[in-house]
Amino acid sequence: MRHSTTLMPNPLDPGHGLSTADPPSATQRIVDAITTAIVERRLMPGTKLAEQPIADIFNVSRTLVRQALMQLSRDRLITLEPARGAFVAQPSVEEARQVFAVRRMLETALVQQLAPRITPAQIEELRAHLVAEREAVLRTDVPGRTRLLADFHVVLARQLGNAVLAQLLTDLLSRSSLISLMYQSSHSAEHSQDEHVAIVEALARHDGEAAVALMAAHIGSVERNLSLNPRIHDLASALAPSPLD
Repeated sequence: MRHSTTLMPNPLDPGHGLSTADPPSATQRIVDAITTAIVERRLMPGTKLAEQPIADIFNVSRTLVRQALMQLSRDRLITLEPARGAFVAQPSVEEARQVFAVRRMLETALVQQLAPRITPAQIEELRAHLVAEREAVLRTDVPGRTRLLADFHVVLARQLGNAVLAQLLTDLLSRSSLISLMYQSSHSAEHSQDEHVAIVEALARHDGEAAVALMAAHIGSVERNLSLNPRIHDLASALAPSPLD
């Protein structure tokens, strides 16, 4: 089922209202706004992203919107369909499994490398992040907690000093957000937050082995709570009368 575009720019963004005088920053602002809306679950899979409404929202030309949509298409966050336009992507089950497999490989290696070298200041940064996560969970701030829970993983990559890994994880986490929307994750925000706490405590002890095990368990738990195994596999089964009929 397709949805209408619900994208809104951030009025606190100093670039809000930027004209076509600065095409690169205008294009990136559109990319960032759409990505954030996906991560915060304000744009659902299958939502149509019509060029003209987006151009009107950001006060830019459709050419710049098209550039932004092309970039998002390369990042696999949207799909471009001939004669139909752009839509928020609807990842397949196989793609979902691959995304989590890559995350598991990258993020277990990340904490293994970070554990022996993490500094007290970095632990304090992580604990402050955990406090923000917990506050967002308690006040049922869905967009805020979704963003913070995803950002936790990027903060770890930044602490390692690997900007390429941080950007790669940012992209993967955006795709993970889409996957969670598509496959109705039952992994609660509170459960994720508790798992983050355990990972930080292992890092604080410089216990790389525990941090790796906890990160692998965390990502595995998120994946297991997705509905990636549909119960109905064919049309005949789907349309068969219920035994209670």
